[in-house]
Amino acid sequence: MESQKNVSRAAGTVGSMTFVSRIFGFIRDLVIATKFGSTAAADAFFVAFRIPNLQRRILGEGAVSAAFIPVFSEYMQTEKDQEAWKLASNLFNILSFMLLIFALGIYYLAPWIIALFAPGFNDDPEKFQLTVNLLKWMAPFLFFVGLAAFCMGILNTCKVFALSAVAPTLLNVCMISSALMISPMLETPIYGLVIGVVIGGALQFFIQLPKVLEKGFHFSTAFNWKHPGIIKMGKLIVPAVLGLAVYEINILIDTILASLLPEGSISYLYYANRLVQFPIGIFGVALGVALLPTLSDQAAKKNVSDLIKTLAFGIRLILFISIPATAGLILLRFPIINTLWERGEFTRASSEGTAYALLFYSLGLCAFAGTKVIVSAFYSLQDTMTPAKIGIYSMILNIVFCLVLMGPFQHGGLALATSLSALFNVSSLLYILKKRLGRMGGRNILRSTIKLMFSTFVMGLFLIGFNQMFFDPQDSTPIKLLCLSGNIVLGSALFYFISHLMKNEELAFLIKLIRERKARTSDIPPSIDD
Repeated sequence: MESQKNVSRAAGTVGSMTFVSRIFGFIRDLVIATKFGSTAAADAFFVAFRIPNLQRRILGEGAVSAAFIPVFSEYMQTEKDQEAWKLASNLFNILSFMLLIFALGIYYLAPWIIALFAPGFNDDPEKFQLTVNLLKWMAPFLFFVGLAAFCMGILNTCKVFALSAVAPTLLNVCMISSALMISPMLETPIYGLVIGVVIGGALQFFIQLPKVLEKGFHFSTAFNWKHPGIIKMGKLIVPAVLGLAVYEINILIDTILASLLPEGSISYLYYANRLVQFPIGIFGVALGVALLPTLSDQAAKKNVSDLIKTLAFGIRLILFISIPATAGLILLRFPIINTLWERGEFTRASSEGTAYALLFYSLGLCAFAGTKVIVSAFYSLQDTMTPAKIGIYSMILNIVFCLVLMGPFQHGGLALATSLSALFNVSSLLYILKKRLGRMGGRNILRSTIKLMFSTFVMGLFLIGFNQMFFDPQDSTPIKLLCLSGNIVLGSALFYFISHLMKNEELAFLIKLIRERKARTSDIPPSIDD
């Protein structure tokens, strides 16, 4: 029970900080949509940004942590702290060198990379060259975001979650500021966004560094590739990168194939993916980040029974969030997009195209978020190979589905293929994990899921009726925002009420945790300044 409380508190911290970041992300997308819409310049930026951002998501949301946290936790448990910090310093130097090589590779190989990742741009020399130039400018982002991920791994191991979770907000703030203040002064305004990307990446690293130094990290000249801890991390990180990259690579495949479809298809997929990423980031990534240190500690202590209980709790908790979120995104996809983005260069056709993609991406939301939780169990056991193998099968399946579905469903078929491959991925991982660990509370998970489905069904009926009665896409933005907010708030309240009546265990646990937190806060005496 204590481990579940620790995980929930950590997930709440990460989730709340991530929520702030995602709010600024929505503002960023609103600014981009208004300024650039689904134009050729927007398509060029989204392709170029997808490549370094792929590394940010893979490193920042798991690969470095998947390799570093279990090994670093093991050193903290079995070795002296001094040895653990020597390992961290050595890794910092090696990682810095590798990231520099990668950044230089991106810069000099940009034309070939764009030719590979956006083959449809080859027929438009101006669009192709713009995309190449944008990617070159963003090469330093790779270096800084990798070091930021290293800092996150140290802080999370030390059970410090808030700072790392809020750091990505700086990227969004910098991109918003650049789009509004720098872009208007440039001959090619889209370059303003790139300047914001680079500055935001650097700030993510430098804001975490002081806290990392405070925890005990120190710089050194150590550069030992043969250190046992480095070797162990090296064996873990390569398959971890592939395993965690499944979703992002599938999205990248969508982008490649979308470049062969009519103009705007890449932008539709980008905006739809941003909406799906909102609940994934706040809940899926947050819970995965919170689970990994706890599961790693339990694995290092060989406490398998507690590990299973913690994991089963994590699965039930992510389903409690992702099932109603899936229904909400599907049923409110057009009102959300129409209200948030339909203005300026973002036309009604852009709203409809994005809503079409969001419908199919939403079908895989539970799988996208669930994978973040399931892979944490494998990484805590220092097994990164299994998720990588399943990931390869998933990517192959995604390519097949894309080629089959993109004809009849256009860009919606690409989104559907990604969701179907994600469902295969998470199902396979669960099956293997059950064979390895034994029973994982499957009956409790099934019972909880049935209750969730009923509560979600009732909520869905309400959302449909409310939307048909009150939402009008021709209304002014404030009225549409009021209507959309009322729909979401009342729908969520109804979901809570039905779940409470059905005595949902996850809801009861969260309510108890909130009450305990409030009680602890009220017991703290006021300071003199108060």
